[in-house]
Order: sequence, then C-alpha cells, then structure tokens
Amino acid sequence: MGSGRLFAGLFAHGDAAAQASDRTLVEAMVEVEAALLEALADLKLAPAEASHELSEAVAAGRIELDLDELGRATGEQGTPIPGLLRALRRQLPGAASSHLHTGATSQDVLDTAIMLVSRRAIDAAIVDLGGAADACAALAECHRETIAPGRTLLQQALPLTFGLKAAMWLTGIDGSIEGLRAVRDRELAVQFGGAVGTLASLGERGLDVAAAMAERLGLAEPSVPWHTIRLRPARVAAASGATLGVLGKIGRDVVLLAQTEVAEVAEGGGAGRGGSSTMPHKRNPVGAIGLVACAQRAPGLVATVMAAMMQEHERGAGAWQAEWEPLLELLRLTGSGAAMARELLTGLEVDSEKMHADMDATGGLVMSESVAAALAPSLGRAKAQEMVEQAARRSVENGCSFRDVLLELPEVSDALGPEKLDAALDPAGYLGVSAELIDRALAAHRGR
Repeated sequence: MGSGRLFAGLFAHGDAAAQASDRTLVEAMVEVEAALLEALADLKLAPAEASHELSEAVAAGRIELDLDELGRATGEQGTPIPGLLRALRRQLPGAASSHLHTGATSQDVLDTAIMLVSRRAIDAAIVDLGGAADACAALAECHRETIAPGRTLLQQALPLTFGLKAAMWLTGIDGSIEGLRAVRDRELAVQFGGAVGTLASLGERGLDVAAAMAERLGLAEPSVPWHTIRLRPARVAAASGATLGVLGKIGRDVVLLAQTEVAEVAEGGGAGRGGSSTMPHKRNPVGAIGLVACAQRAPGLVATVMAAMMQEHERGAGAWQAEWEPLLELLRLTGSGAAMARELLTGLEVDSEKMHADMDATGGLVMSESVAAALAPSLGRAKAQEMVEQAARRSVENGCSFRDVLLELPEVSDALGPEKLDAALDPAGYLGVSAELIDRALAAHRGR
C-alpha cells in the first residue's frame, strides 16, 4: 500500500483502496504487456506461441516480481518498466521474451496500467459509495420528522429535520457516484503511441494493435495518444478529490454532532472502537475522523496532478513522474473514504430526544425568524425585525423565556397574542419544504 501498513487502516481501508496498491499496479503492467502480445499475435505481428507463453506463465503463477527490485530500477531509469521487462525476460521462454513490448514505450505500459487500476478502484469505490448512499436514504426516511437545530457558522440558526440533513448528504454521495462513473466510462483509455506518438515501429498496423489492446483490456480507444495531454488522469484526480470533499463534509458533521456537549449522534461499532489510550470513558468518532483525514489530504494531491499537466513536447521530464503516486494515493483515499462512509452511515446512532432537547437550549431564540415573519403583516418587516431583536437581547441578558419577553411587548401581544405566538414558536410549523426536499432526494436516489 502506498500509505504504508501502519496507517493503512485510515488511508488504505477496504477493497477499493486495495485495488490501487503497488502490487496491483505491477500486476496491471504485466496484464498490459500480455494484452499487447495477444494483439500482436492476432494480427500476425508476433507468433501465437509468444502470447501463449506469457499468458500461461501468468495463469500458472510462475511470474515472480520483486517490488523492491522494481523500485530500485525506477530510481535508475526513471520508470519501473525497464526493470519489469528485464524480470519478465528472465522468466519467459524465447518467443515471449523476444516479442515482449514490441511497438510500445514505457509510458504506454505504465499509463495503461494506471487506467486499469483506476477502473478497478473506481468500480469498487462505487459499490461502497452506493452502500453509504443507501444508508443515507434510510436515515432520511426514518428521520424525516425528527426536528433538530440547523446550524450556521456553528451556531443554532433555524430548525430542520435530521432527515433533511441526511438527504443533503445523500445528494452529495449520489453526485459523487455520478462523477466517478462519468470518468470511468469516458476517460479511461488505453495509451499506445510508441516513442513519440506516431507508432512508427509498427508501420501501418499500429492503430490496429491499439484497437485490439483496448478491446482486450476493456478500455476506450483514444483518437490519438495522450502522452503529454494529461486530461484523463487529471479528471480521475478531480473526481476523486470531489468525492473525498463530500465524504469529508459528512465526517466533519458527524464529528461535531458527536461532541459531548451536542451528543445528537454516535458511531456504532463493537467494544473498544473509538477508545482512548488514557480515558476509559471516551468513545471517539473514529470513522468520521477517518473521513476528515482522507479528505484533508486530497487538495494537495489533486493540485500536484493538475500541476503535472504542463509537460514538455512528447514526453514529460519530471511532471509525468510526479503524477504517479499522487494519483494512486487519491484512488486509495477515495476507496478508503467510501468504505469508511458506508460503515459509519450504516451504523450511525441518532438520538432524537437529544436533538429535541438541543432545540430548547436557546429558550426559543432559534425561532426568532419565524416570529418576525408572523409579525411582519401587522408591523411591517423592519419593525417586526426590530421588535424581535429587542426581545432576543432582553431574553439573553436577563435569562428569561423568549416567549415571556415577547408577550411583555405591547406591539407583539397586540399583533399575535399567546396562541399565534405559540404557533410561531413551534419548530414543527417552520420547516418550510423539508418534506418535499427529502422526497426529491429519495426519488433521485431511487432513479440512480
């Protein structure tokens, strides 16, 4: 794993992250070389036995590749492909060894392998994201009437339902799935251009080889090689970064809602999960923290991939190399975040009673906008706002009930009276179109 074993539980968690390991990348490189040999053999540009020798050796598990050795070769030659070819040729019979890598350049193999890894990592991440989205949908439906404080700038603002908050999370995850699918379906293409993109060493058969490789690998066939036009990896990075941003936002919400002073939600999990090394009472929201940590790393990695787009002529001198690890790390982080989000949201515990209690924490001040709106037809908008602000200040300064202070103001008592004021102070009557918004989010999710 690129993140290292020590931190893999946070940054390389789950099946999707495992698809973007060093080992899976090397296996994908071998897969690309095998697809090239098969294409050459089918087009009579290499003997059939060459293709059979490599595919049989791979299927039988006879190919042994030392990652440390390949790493040293990368340092010596700038890419791992020359070292890979030496290792393969040592282990393959004559025909396969002689025709291995015909027509290709190192970038063709490595770029195509990264496209394969990207597809597999994205596919696995989409599965976990789908599970996370389903969990959000269940929360939205279950808590469509669970009233909770809406918060702006970390302060209570107006009431909403927890179901609406979950529906908003849902739209973010569903949108992330859509973005990843678009990248998977449109941007993942084979790379095959030879040294400078002309395929000159294959004569007039170069495009046929490229098409055959693309078909075998399940990748798109680009109109031209994209050696130094790096839109494809940049779009993988952008979609991954955006997904991590959505997941990080959900994680941050859960961290804040799980604070001792708030305690409106808690993470599920078995005994010992979220424990402290010194404080036995603690139950830390480790899943949510993991989402925030993964998301926090994304902007710098995306920026590196974007900066690496400016490459020289027909081969990047340093920028191409700078792209590899950040892109793979983004795939790992996206997979890790998707898996953690699924686990977090599936097991999330919601304390509706605490949400109700927190609604009362300000003594009704959270309903100030509702009261001002109720007064506006009688007093005018500006006067109503002034009266409510005055009552709110007095309530805070004197520790009095917001309702009692309002009724002490003649303008308010004359305009509304106790019954209408109570209606204006009822959070259930000031939820706007929350129910309709939840329905729309759920309908869109079901149609995904």
